[in-house]
Amino acid sequence: MPINRKTVAASLQRQGLRAKAARKFKATTNSRHSLPVAPNLLEQNFTASAPNQKWVGDITYLATGEGWLYLAVLIDLYSRKVVGWAMSERMTADLVCDALQMALWRRKMPKGVIVHSDRGSQLRFKGPSQHWLMMLKIVVL
Repeated sequence: MPINRKTVAASLQRQGLRAKAARKFKATTNSRHSLPVAPNLLEQNFTASAPNQKWVGDITYLATGEGWLYLAVLIDLYSRKVVGWAMSERMTADLVCDALQMALWRRKMPKGVIVHSDRGSQLRFKGPSQHWLMMLKIVVL
């Protein structure tokens, strides 16, 4: 049964109710950046024969009563366990760095681990972060 917006509004008003307006979705991905894109070394092979060979990461949004929080998580593909995570009110490269630092600390600084993500702009490390990753021979995709 089709019903128009004015009919719904009138019915809500008679009952002393108000509709909650939908918030506009905020785009957080910028695909039009000039930063280099890493090669896809995993090529959809999401298995590992030992711990600390391949970690995969992503960022998700969590709705709270006070607004959105962003959660960055890194998972070891061998054990499927979370090896590092970080949460923040802002989605920045620091959020991902914090999750990576936790993973490296918890896993005793493994060398040569491949860190795979959806290649979002938050994983474009520059300056000291890039140097730090190169010293540990970590490949960030």
